[in-house]
Amino acid sequence: MPAAPLRILVVLPMYGGSLPIGRYCASALSGLGHSVRVFEAPLLHPAFTGLRGLGLAPAQTAQLENSFLQVVSQAVWAQVQAQEPHLVLALAQAPIGRSLLQRLRRSGVRTAMWFVEDHEVFDYWKAYAPLYDVFAVIQKEPFLSMLSGIGQGSSLYLPLAAQPDFHKPLELTEQEKREYGADIGFLGAGYPNRRLAFRQLVGRDFKIWGSDWDGESLLAPHVQRGGARIDADESVKIYNATRVNLNLHSSLGTAELVSKGDFVNPRTFELACMGAFQLVDRRALMPELFAQDELATFGTLEEFYAGIEYFLAHPDERHAFAARARERVLRDHTYEQRMAALLGFVEQRLGPWPLELESSGGMPPDVEAALTPEIRRDMAAVVQGLGLGPNAGFDDVINALRARSGVLTETEAALLFLDEWRRQYGKK
Repeated sequence: MPAAPLRILVVLPMYGGSLPIGRYCASALSGLGHSVRVFEAPLLHPAFTGLRGLGLAPAQTAQLENSFLQVVSQAVWAQVQAQEPHLVLALAQAPIGRSLLQRLRRSGVRTAMWFVEDHEVFDYWKAYAPLYDVFAVIQKEPFLSMLSGIGQGSSLYLPLAAQPDFHKPLELTEQEKREYGADIGFLGAGYPNRRLAFRQLVGRDFKIWGSDWDGESLLAPHVQRGGARIDADESVKIYNATRVNLNLHSSLGTAELVSKGDFVNPRTFELACMGAFQLVDRRALMPELFAQDELATFGTLEEFYAGIEYFLAHPDERHAFAARARERVLRDHTYEQRMAALLGFVEQRLGPWPLELESSGGMPPDVEAALTPEIRRDMAAVVQGLGLGPNAGFDDVINALRARSGVLTETEAALLFLDEWRRQYGKK
């Protein structure tokens, strides 16, 4: 772990499953004592998707989208200049292009990505992974060797986790129990394997929450709110209210409805942290994360359906599994632990964290000489109030002051006066 608090910029994706994970990372890093800022890429998503509503030719739309992403990268760079972070942490699909990654490397800003996706489904990592200082992933071999083969020698297996102050047991009202509760429940997208597996549950006390269930006529009566997206706060209530939460990992194929994949999805950790019972398919990397008596698992559809019946009939065993799983997550699988591991790995590979980055702008000598002791004393407060990094240059401060509206303090007015004096009479 770093000897002193770091400045860290967390760059979120504009949308997608890694978006809430990015927020958990930021919260965890703050909990570890670091100064954290978040680049709120989701604010730009409506404008990005709006380009497709202009009715332009596909080639024109693609060109505009590429130009838009370049503007977003410039906005990330502007935030880097303001904060001067020691580390930029990007989540999967964060809007950071190749040119920005190269610029960050030249500037001495350390970068890391947490690629919380299946490398076989999303392959954009091939173009970007070598440009990050550290590339954390949720899978092991052959992915780690593949990364090494394209020049990324600092890859780290970092499984997903839970955020205990958010993923927690809740006391629900009677109305919430009626609205969210069911014998059987599932929250997630309607992937092909899930659609087929769930059809045998038609007619049961079974609620499906989430999107992408269109065209599924058999399951339609079970899909809640017409397949509307469910926010994270409401998901905690759903999981707490459901007796048997189904956790069938997604698959695009239907040859095997139980995919027997490797990585463990975020839902597994989140449900466990809430003390909510889940029935989850076995994964190759699961045994090193959970013991057999901590998760109720299945490997075939026959075991899946039998498990539902068994655990509905044995509530005491449901509660025992849920309690053991929660204890394990709190001990070993929190986002604070994951972020501590990531920062430690970055330091191991790149050396000790610098106390400060090189200043991007410096104080002009003529201005330096003109500053009074009183102004110097108040400068730190001004810089902090403007949201700038401690090494912000004089021009950065002046530009931020001119962009802001409102009444100036005495110190701010003095700084603007000094800038005008420099422009009029200072040495060029």
